[in-house]
Amino acid sequence: MRRYKRRKFCKKWVRLSLFAILFFLAIFTFKKGIDSVTWAENSIWDILQLGENQADISDNWNLVLVNRNHRIPKDYEMELTELSNGQKVDSRIYPELQAMFDAARADGLQLFVREGYRTSEEQQQILDEKIEAYEKEGNSRIEAEKLAKEWVAVPRTSEHELGLSVDINADTSISSSDSVYTWLAENAHRYGFVKRYPSDKTKITGISNEPWHYRYVGKEAAEEMEEKGVCLEEYVELCKQSFLETERQKRRFWWTIRN
Repeated sequence: MRRYKRRKFCKKWVRLSLFAILFFLAIFTFKKGIDSVTWAENSIWDILQLGENQADISDNWNLVLVNRNHRIPKDYEMELTELSNGQKVDSRIYPELQAMFDAARADGLQLFVREGYRTSEEQQQILDEKIEAYEKEGNSRIEAEKLAKEWVAVPRTSEHELGLSVDINADTSISSSDSVYTWLAENAHRYGFVKRYPSDKTKITGISNEPWHYRYVGKEAAEEMEEKGVCLEEYVELCKQSFLETERQKRRFWWTIRN
């Protein structure tokens, strides 16, 4: 009789646990306004993918990795510099950004920063507008969200919220977009900027090709990334592996000395 009661109790506990899990998943799916994200407009998969991982801002500010799996901490702060057209960027990248633009203009090109720093609220608005546009084309809500997120990052996963990325466009009354994008692809690394979302790295970055989107990583890193042909995700991983190998060599050295 006791065994029967124990089994009955366990079954009841399992049912209650499953109910609780489903209940909380339903809240995550339909509750709005959490962390500046309209959760009702994001699938369970997106929520699970975002998880609780936060971007590491403890060191090397120029190499902070932000993507759908590495969110910007809520308390992240930066000092902003306003450009002549009202766009803003992290003040630390302004000198190199200006130098790059001066060089491009010296080569006869006219270009401007179309998008710089954005708030999470602005990022959400852009995502909402993109989803709505795809819905108007006849896509279902789920399909529209999937398509939109190939181009627009979920709030707190966009590099624009770091102030380290810029969308650069051509003044098409003077220069063609292709000429500006070609110049940037060939020269941006000299000023510490890299094309953040290349066409051959979409599976890694999760973002479709954006020839206008450039991210500041610093001259040394940009030169190495250009030489190795890697994107930021790959470069950060290479840096981690290099650090771990250095630490292993140190341990082997001290073990040899002591023995």
